[in-house]
Amino acid sequence: MARHNEVGRRGEDLAAEYLETKGYSILDRNWKSGHKDIDIIARTAQEVVFVEVKTRSSVDFGDPWEAVNHGKLRHLKSAINHYLHYRDIDLPVRFDIISVVGADSSHPEIEHIEDIEIV
Repeated sequence: MARHNEVGRRGEDLAAEYLETKGYSILDRNWKSGHKDIDIIARTAQEVVFVEVKTRSSVDFGDPWEAVNHGKLRHLKSAINHYLHYRDIDLPVRFDIISVVGADSSHPEIEHIEDIEIV
């Protein structure tokens, strides 16, 4: 596996652990809808939370969340709608981004940005 894939996988593992410590239940990880995927699907008592995880070794090239552009949001919206229909979910939903910097270090930084609007 390429190094960037290993860093990304580690970031997703850290994000899932972070969510679980905050009381979220993980429903699915890396759920695919055609060529589109959703990194983490979690549940709180009130809603289903779709999470895009972006991981970087450093912020030399910007914050990880900056990589979630309009095209990525459009793909996520389609995948989220498919998931909701496929699983027959009728609950409020939310879209979050989790940025992980230094996933390969002993002290990674995790930033959780909640309730991002998907247009």
